[in-house]
Amino acid sequence: MVGLGEVLWDIFPSGRLLGGAPANFTYMANVLGNCGIVASRVGNDALGSEACLAMSSLGLDASYVQRDAEHETGTVGVVIDSDGQPTFSIKESVAWDFLEWTQKWIELSRRADVVCFGSLAQRSSVSATTIEQFVRNTRPSTLRICDVNLRRPFYSREALRNSFRHAHIAKLNDQELLEVASLFGFGLGDEEVQARRLMDYFGLRLVCVTRGANGSLLVSQEETVARSGVHVKVTDAVGAGDAFTACLAHYYVRGKSLEEISESANRLASWIATKKGAMPRIQKARLHEILNEVVLE
Repeated sequence: MVGLGEVLWDIFPSGRLLGGAPANFTYMANVLGNCGIVASRVGNDALGSEACLAMSSLGLDASYVQRDAEHETGTVGVVIDSDGQPTFSIKESVAWDFLEWTQKWIELSRRADVVCFGSLAQRSSVSATTIEQFVRNTRPSTLRICDVNLRRPFYSREALRNSFRHAHIAKLNDQELLEVASLFGFGLGDEEVQARRLMDYFGLRLVCVTRGANGSLLVSQEETVARSGVHVKVTDAVGAGDAFTACLAHYYVRGKSLEEISESANRLASWIATKKGAMPRIQKARLHEILNEVVLE
């Protein structure tokens, strides 16, 4: 399972933690038992070297992380409010804005069983072009997940249109669904109606809408599955949506029902929200408990 796009340092008031939605996805996919590979780019600087070491220490394959001699490793300032919700200040013109379409990535794209790519890394034309080349070069059987990650002003209607056209699954939160519906003129309607319009407009197999503490909504051509949230004490919500996406991918490729996917993904995402940062270490026994216990706190 390949996480394609940004890897960066989340800079909290208390210190920095490794992050970036594709990297978060890859870490959680790895935790769930898949072979997670990060396809990104960091600077040829101390933070870049530290990021590669951090990925390796977390069990991630960092051999497909490119090094950039001209641009620094990405950083994001993160401020958490009283409800555990983050506000981001994202540095521009950093290494992951200059992803290169290399022979090594060509080979990786042909091997991938799942590729998760987001909208944020497409804020630059260089990375947007590389991401499209990567996704287009995957096998017909590869599951392609578009993780909508709207951070003003780093998105456009055209970039989203292109992403949805190449995806099988779109994952976005409830506020992002409203923005996407507005951008594409889907008109009025509740979340299920808007999700179905998105699915039908782009020929998607599945639309996943995360609702934070209120759970999630999964909409396919055949059914709709709404799941209420799991009550936890939120530390910070950074990475919770990425954990949801990883769990979705893990169970979807194994043919699990939307009910099973929804239950497991909500539980894992809720547990991540109780931890600081997006990549907490998890023992196998604890993972089993997280996915099966009634109480997560």
